[in-house]
Amino acid sequence: MKAIVVLSGGIDSTTLLHYAKAIGYEVYGISFNYGQKHSKELKYAEYWGKKLCKEWKLIDISFMKEITSSSSLTNPEKEIPESHYTEETQKQTVVPNRNMVFLSIAIAWAEDIKAEKVFYGAHLNDYTIYPDCRKEFVEKLNETSQIGTYNKIKVEAPFINLKKWQIVSLGKKLGVDYNKTWSCYKGEERPCLKCGTCIERTEAFLKANLKDPLLTEEEWRKAVEIFEKSLQNKL
Repeated sequence: MKAIVVLSGGIDSTTLLHYAKAIGYEVYGISFNYGQKHSKELKYAEYWGKKLCKEWKLIDISFMKEITSSSSLTNPEKEIPESHYTEETQKQTVVPNRNMVFLSIAIAWAEDIKAEKVFYGAHLNDYTIYPDCRKEFVEKLNETSQIGTYNKIKVEAPFINLKKWQIVSLGKKLGVDYNKTWSCYKGEERPCLKCGTCIERTEAFLKANLKDPLLTEEEWRKAVEIFEKSLQNKL
C-alpha cells in the first residue's frame, strides 16, 4: 500500500508520517514552500522525508505569497500575533485555501505513482478557524478526489478528532523525536515561545505530561510561564 503524506515538519504531520508507516503504508512525503515566514520548518520536513519516506518532494509554490496578503504567515508587512490563540488572532494566520492547494498537488502525485491515499494532519484544535481543516472539507474533497482520478485516490485526515496533546501522546508511543520538528511561525534561530503556535505547542506537551525536547530546560520553564500567563489573560 502506498500513501502520500503532506509533511510540513511540524508536530502533527511528522506524527502522521510515523503513524502511516506504522500501520503498513509505504510512505511518500510532499512538502511545500509557499512563501511562509517559517520556512525553517522545511529543514525538518526534509529530515523526516529522507529518513522515513520512499521518496520525498519539496514543491515550490512561493507564488502563493502574491495572492495571500491577508495572512501574517506570508505578508512581510504583517506581524505574527503573539499570546494564546483567540478567534481573531488565529484568523490572522489563515493562508486562504492552503490545504486545498497542497492536497490537489498531492492527489496529482498520488495518481501518478498509483498510491491509494493522501493523508494530511488536520486536527481538532484547527476546526473552528481553519475551514480546510474541518470534517466537511475532508469528506467533500475525498469524494471529489475519487471522482477526479482513475485510481480513486482517497483523502484522509486520521487525526481529525484528536486534539494536539493527544497527537503528541500518540507520537510518544510511536517513538517520534520531537526535537526534529518545528512550530514557531516567526522562523527565527530559536522558537519565540510567545506566538500562538508556540503557546499551542507548549500546551500540547504539558497536557501530554512531557517536556518539549526541542527546548532547553531554561526555554521550557519560560515557555510554561508564558503559557500560564497567556491562559490567565484568555480567561
